[in-house]
Amino acid sequence: MAQRENPIDQIERLLRSGEAPQAAAAATALLAKVPSSFPAYLGRARAYLMADRKIEAERDLREALRLSPKDELANLLRAQLDLSYGKFDEAFARLGPLAAGRGQLASDATIAMLDALSSTGRREEMKEIGRRGGSWTSDPRAPLHLARIAAAEDPRRGIEGMLAIFRGRHPLAFRRRAGFEAVLLLDRLGEYREAFATATEVHGVTSPPVELNGPVFQPLQELLAMLERGERWIQPRVAPVSGVAMMLALPRSGTTLLEQMLDRHPDISGIGEYEGLRAIIHGLDNTGFWPRRPAAIATARLAELQALYLEGAGHIRRPGAPWIFDKFLRAWRSIPEIAAVLPGAVGIAVDRDPRDTATSIHLSYFDIGVTAWGGDFVAMRKAMTLKRRITELSVRLFEMPHVHISYEDLVEDPAYHAGRCLEMMGLPMDPRVLHPEANTRQTVTLSSEQVKRPINRSSIGRWRNYEFAFDGAWDALADEHAQLTERTRAARLASAGISGSNPASA
Repeated sequence: MAQRENPIDQIERLLRSGEAPQAAAAATALLAKVPSSFPAYLGRARAYLMADRKIEAERDLREALRLSPKDELANLLRAQLDLSYGKFDEAFARLGPLAAGRGQLASDATIAMLDALSSTGRREEMKEIGRRGGSWTSDPRAPLHLARIAAAEDPRRGIEGMLAIFRGRHPLAFRRRAGFEAVLLLDRLGEYREAFATATEVHGVTSPPVELNGPVFQPLQELLAMLERGERWIQPRVAPVSGVAMMLALPRSGTTLLEQMLDRHPDISGIGEYEGLRAIIHGLDNTGFWPRRPAAIATARLAELQALYLEGAGHIRRPGAPWIFDKFLRAWRSIPEIAAVLPGAVGIAVDRDPRDTATSIHLSYFDIGVTAWGGDFVAMRKAMTLKRRITELSVRLFEMPHVHISYEDLVEDPAYHAGRCLEMMGLPMDPRVLHPEANTRQTVTLSSEQVKRPINRSSIGRWRNYEFAFDGAWDALADEHAQLTERTRAARLASAGISGSNPASA
């Protein structure tokens, strides 16, 4: 008779084979029998992380570390979570001792540190790790970090290293990241045509083709059709939340600048691109009733999803701040989900000249699931058009308190437009919001280095370096954005009691 597999071995086998739901279920079954099982808590945390369920993973990691505070894998996973939340000091306190060890976990810890240092522009610390060397240099991921370290000394040498990775035999996701980092370096050197051509090549190799009426856009078109019917198909059934603000924007629209500004207010805590709304989206989808029959979803389930969101946000929130600012980049298309689970949340819609946004998206690394359309300018125009229309109709239909600003306006008059956001939250102006460069909170975004400088206009009109890529098809979107800027400017003048259109009179 074959020997029966023990539960811990079963969890490990399922994790190795990528069967996250089954591994989580096996761990849950073991915990029902042995409530203090460290391997079960750690195994379930790993399964949740594989399934992108960070909030539940954090719960189990907390319990696993209570049971075994010095376990290296648990500390590594906790540190990786902390990095994703921008908690760099806490993460490095765990990663440092791990990186000093030997074996695969030491390499994993070192590479996690290098990723964080690269994303925040801490080049001297990267170079120091490179000088020390160690077992991590033999890791398959090391070439990217060695190329980054080389770029810190000599951008041209860094570009050569990045392109060698992109055109080599590495995994596709690894090649994509290296390719776009080469693009960024070329852009910084002013090699605009080469940067654009390289970005187009990287998209062509690593981005799947996007059909304008295919699966990427179909859910958005269906949502827009529901909104255009004008029937409010969701009525709040759970208690309203307080102190929750959501960013409603496409990436590369000035979201990091605004977050860093508002996070300087003592009553607001930025929580980055928090995954809590994704958990709500998945939770609603898994009921089988969303979005067509929301009334069939049990109120208790909606309350559970709200509590899950608030619990996770509470782990990231700065102590003492009554407001959180969530810049999850899918919120603009998830206002119905917000209306169902987080009624009372307020929205801050941000737009930027569409040509600047398109330029920045086309040249930048994103996970394919975030901007699947980033390599196709026709598809980008469609995404921007859908975003604007869906946001406009959603906030109106679901009566979401919101403010709509343009990035250019924010840079031109930061006090006025930050003040609009604060007024909507019922908060007084605080001069600290005008100095985002003084924010000590680390950001894990493509704009992390830019926002370390005082508010400036350097990113406005960036598209003109790539004017050869744009044609008259962009005029309608650009004109619409200009009209938004003109309307908000007129409102500012009116609020100041100034008539006329002479800019000097402001």
